[in-house]
Amino acid sequence: MSISIRDVATLAGVSVGTVSNVLNRPDAVSASSIKRVNSAIEELGYVRNDAARQLRAGVSTTVGFLALDGRNPFFADVVGGAENEATARGLALLHGNSDEDAARETLYIDLFEQQMVRGLLIAPFGDVTARLVRLRARGIPSVLIDRFSGDAQFSSVSVDSVAGGRLAAEHLLERGRRRLAFVGGGFDIRQVTDRLAGARSAVENGAHPAALEVVPTHALTVDEGVAAGRRLLARDRADRPDAVFAANDLLALGLLQSLVVDGRMLVPDEIAVVGFDDIPFAAAAAVPLTSVRQPSALIGGTAMRILLDEADDPGRPTRQTVFAPELVARASTGPP
Repeated sequence: MSISIRDVATLAGVSVGTVSNVLNRPDAVSASSIKRVNSAIEELGYVRNDAARQLRAGVSTTVGFLALDGRNPFFADVVGGAENEATARGLALLHGNSDEDAARETLYIDLFEQQMVRGLLIAPFGDVTARLVRLRARGIPSVLIDRFSGDAQFSSVSVDSVAGGRLAAEHLLERGRRRLAFVGGGFDIRQVTDRLAGARSAVENGAHPAALEVVPTHALTVDEGVAAGRRLLARDRADRPDAVFAANDLLALGLLQSLVVDGRMLVPDEIAVVGFDDIPFAAAAAVPLTSVRQPSALIGGTAMRILLDEADDPGRPTRQTVFAPELVARASTGPP
């Protein structure tokens, strides 16, 4: 049986208004009334209906976060940064994972809309523009995570992935590598295409002739990295690249597993490997992984601050925040 605020008032011997004041404005109630109401709440096991209260007040205490790949530690760190900022303001974070699935992404956006969250942080997979416009019309702002909003229709917080791809390829070229491979996919993910574009730019404008091939994957996972490594190992040694730039660290770690453990290739002597994100596992790999670092927690915290500013001031202009990437050199690419 559902326990109501009226049941609490009856047991405590006070009015419904007094119970409401104890829950929402305790400074307006006497100490004896607070004690009686709290005693009744404990005895009845009453749980306040915050959803109904928020609807009445018109202000939600929850914020939605929809990640592109919840299994990627990069997004876990972004969520952590966003959550720290939210909890400091007395808000809770509702977290969903689209898992690079457009239908699942739509489902979560609909659920967040039904919950009337304060705002939505989203690392988009499909084209969600129309849905985010609808959310904004209902008073729910959105901020794009890890995606630059080129038309400035929404605020965004990201890292310059083109610059990151360029850093990775330039680093490999500086190490004397000339047969580079880019491992990544799908190419409907903007971050992947941007990182490839940056790598291509570095190769095409390098001081020495070099080549860049694309080894496509179906997803940005360890398993796909292992599969890509096996495809490279199936080639004759003379046809293999001497360096690989993976679109993220999970792919790179899968490649290392396949190339080193299964293929007995020497990293970096025979092949150098660079990842992207610099997740904690990168430094802890059997061959510590060179990676392009994103300030993940800073991205999350910055996006949350922008989102809450827009929730408080709907007329505020959108902001595009782009952080510079940083290359962290480790053993997988060898000494200078």
